[in-house]
Amino acid sequence: MNMRISFYLNGLPTESDCLPDRRVIDLLREDLGLTGSKEGCGTGECGACTVLVDGEPKLACLMLAAQLEGRQVETVEALQQTDEGRTLMTAFAEEGAVQCGYCIPGMEMASLALLRKGEPLSRDQIREGLSGNLCRCTGYVKIVDAVERAVKESCKI
Repeated sequence: MNMRISFYLNGLPTESDCLPDRRVIDLLREDLGLTGSKEGCGTGECGACTVLVDGEPKLACLMLAAQLEGRQVETVEALQQTDEGRTLMTAFAEEGAVQCGYCIPGMEMASLALLRKGEPLSRDQIREGLSGNLCRCTGYVKIVDAVERAVKESCKI
């Protein structure tokens, strides 16, 4: 039986009628048309589906729609709406941290959570913050470089 779920999606009030056990990744991609978040593994191993829920990185393939009730959800589609998001996107592009792009939405959302801590981060802290996100193309050096750059630049914003 469907239920009505009310939450904020990228800052806007959103309601959806869906089965309570519908996965968040399916709700976002199929029902709401937000295809930026990717399903890589479907088992919580790769991080490609990372979204922010109440500011914390969460795996959309492991969350159920009913868990969104009353919460704030941010997807990669909202990155360009904030200074910190634009800084992050620019750093990823200019540091060469993007190749195939499949993992990047999840990487950027996990990185956004790191940026919002508002403090300088060591490369080890960045690696730890991104540890649930896998990339098979770039390796991680350029991704860590991009996040490190964005953290430094965001401290100036």
